[in-house]
Formats: sequence, structure tokens, C-alpha cells
Amino acid sequence: MNPGSLFSLLWVFALLSIMAVGGGTSVLPSMKDFCINSQHWVTTDQFRDIYSLGQLVPGPNMLMVIVIGYHVAKIPGAIIAFLGFFVPSSLIALGTGRVWVHFEGSPWRTAIQRGFAPIVVGLMLAGTIAIARTAIVGSTTVAFATIVFVILYFGKKMNPALLIFAGGIGGWIFLR
Repeated sequence: MNPGSLFSLLWVFALLSIMAVGGGTSVLPSMKDFCINSQHWVTTDQFRDIYSLGQLVPGPNMLMVIVIGYHVAKIPGAIIAFLGFFVPSSLIALGTGRVWVHFEGSPWRTAIQRGFAPIVVGLMLAGTIAIARTAIVGSTTVAFATIVFVILYFGKKMNPALLIFAGGIGGWIFLR
């Protein structure tokens, strides 16, 4: 195991952690670029599959960093990636939360909330587009994405895990 790999994992995921305003999905484009293009830790297909797995399992979807860390440096890599991604943002949230409560009722607090809302939505949309570019590669996958969108947007509440499972079966049938 290369200590440089562990340091790279820690550095990359700690940097992504502090950039993750609004949640992990907001840093997906950067994570994809670091993991695939800069560090060459995983391929585009592996990144997409790891992200999909993260959506399916219980818990935060960004636990996918553990799988990437494991892929790079086995158990130590998984631990380093997990700590690198979750500890910095947790410490920032803890400190910010204390300050935030102190200024409750302040007009600038409301202004910050209103200013961050569209930024967070934009970052999350960028993450969605980054994953969509790896997953939507032909007319069949466009059809799958459209069906899932229609079901989630216009339909009744449905567990997304069921749609992922149905997509897996559909992929097995139509994309072999």
C-alpha cells in the first residue's frame, strides 16, 4: 500500500467535504473529475455503478466514498476516504450551527438563507447532470430516465429503491 495514495484520498475527499454546500450531490461533478480524470482511481462506468449502489443502500448516498477508498487502498483507503469526506464538513457544520443559533432573528441570517437556496439547487442539478452523462448513453437509457422522471414527478410517492431495482431488471433485459 502506497502512503501517497492514502494522503491523496484524504486530501481529495477532505477538499470535497468542505466544498459540499447543500450535500454530497453538489460535489459530484468535482468528485467525478478527481476520481476519474485526475487520480485515475476508477473508470467512468465504475463511478456510475458506485454512485448507483450508494443510492440503493440505506444511509447517506455519499457513503460511496468508502467504496472508492477501498478500491484504491483496501480497508485503510476506505477508512481514510470516509474520515476525509465526513469529518471536515461535520466540524464546519458544528461550528456554523453554534454561530447560526446565536444570530437567530437577524436579517442577514435570512438573507444568507435566501442567497444559498438557488446556489444549492444549482450545485445539486450539476451533480445530477454529471451522473446522467455517464448513465444515459442511448435511446434505451433515455427511455428509462424519462420513465423514472415521469413516475417521480407526476406519480404518487414511490420508493426510489424500487425504481432502481426495476431499472436493473430492465437493463438486464434490454441492455445485455
